[in-house]
This record gives sequence, C-alpha cells and structure tokens, in this order.
Amino acid sequence: MEVEARALRERIDAVEAAYEFMLAYAGLGLPASGQSGRGGEVVHHLRRVEAALEGLPDLLAFLAQAGALGPTEPAGDLVDATARDARTTQAVVRLVLALPVISSKMVDSVNALTHVRALLTDLFVLDELLVSAASGSGS
Repeated sequence: MEVEARALRERIDAVEAAYEFMLAYAGLGLPASGQSGRGGEVVHHLRRVEAALEGLPDLLAFLAQAGALGPTEPAGDLVDATARDARTTQAVVRLVLALPVISSKMVDSVNALTHVRALLTDLFVLDELLVSAASGSGS
C-alpha cells in the first residue's frame, strides 16, 4: 500500500504544480501559447495533469478499501466526489490540449473552474487523510 500512497502523492504534486504554474501564466496576459517558451510549459503541465488524473478514481478506491484513508464508508464517499471532479477536470484539460493555441485567458478560465479547485482541495484532504491514517491518529 506504500507504493499506492506514494503514487497518489506524486499525482497530487503534479496537479498542484500545474495549478500554481498556470496561475502565474494566466497573469502574464499572453494571447496564445505557441509551442515554445512558457507556452510549451503550459502544455507540459497540462499533460502532467492529464496523466495524473488517468486512473485516479481506481487508485483512490483501492486506498479507501484498504483503509489507508480512514474509515472505509466515509472515505468512499469522498473518493466518489473526487472521482467526479477528476473526470470533469480531465475532460477540460483534454479539450484545452486539443486547441491549436492556449491563451492566458483560457488558462485563467481553467484555473477558475470550480471542479479544478474542488479537485485540488479534495486531493489535499486525501493527502492529509493518508498521513493521519498512517500515523493512526485522527488529527
């Protein structure tokens, strides 16, 4: 289960890093990403998010069933909510990656999506639950 917990933390790190980069990128006010420089970094981060979200619901379900996130039933409810946010976020990321250019405004709109913000918050809570369950405490 340690391998799965580490995999979840790596996915969380990828989503968080992308979100932080895209906040800074959106503030630049650039008209389009192109495929070089900072625009290439946007594409790189979006691809990392897409990869991090692939299979995330299954990984979370495994961790919940194994008790790695605390009591199984409430953890399962959080996993279900996170899975919905992950699917929506992944769909948006795939759509944006399919665009010929990615403007700062588009990146700002993606960051503003409630599903993206909810996903990030869900992942932070899940990470804390992993730590709490591993230490055997509820605080």
